[in-house]
Amino acid sequence: MKKLVWETPEEIDLALAKRVREIRKRRGISQKLLSERCGISCGSIQRFETTGLISFLSLTKIAAELGMEGEIRNLFTDVPYLDIQEVINENK
Repeated sequence: MKKLVWETPEEIDLALAKRVREIRKRRGISQKLLSERCGISCGSIQRFETTGLISFLSLTKIAAELGMEGEIRNLFTDVPYLDIQEVINENK
């Protein structure tokens, strides 16, 4: 059975970029200052915030600078089992 897709990966990336931008602004950090602190080009930050495109390493650097590294660290930590076969496979 095919899984229904409510959001495309691109839409998810854009939503993430929007949340990161909102956190950056709430903390009073400009794109330029974030760029300098992270060692990422300002263009990369601008591109991320408008398109959602960024390398995972750069996203991790941004998250760390914004005090959100725990969000990255905890990705895929509470993944529910899809079916009993996954439980069996994990215990092999």
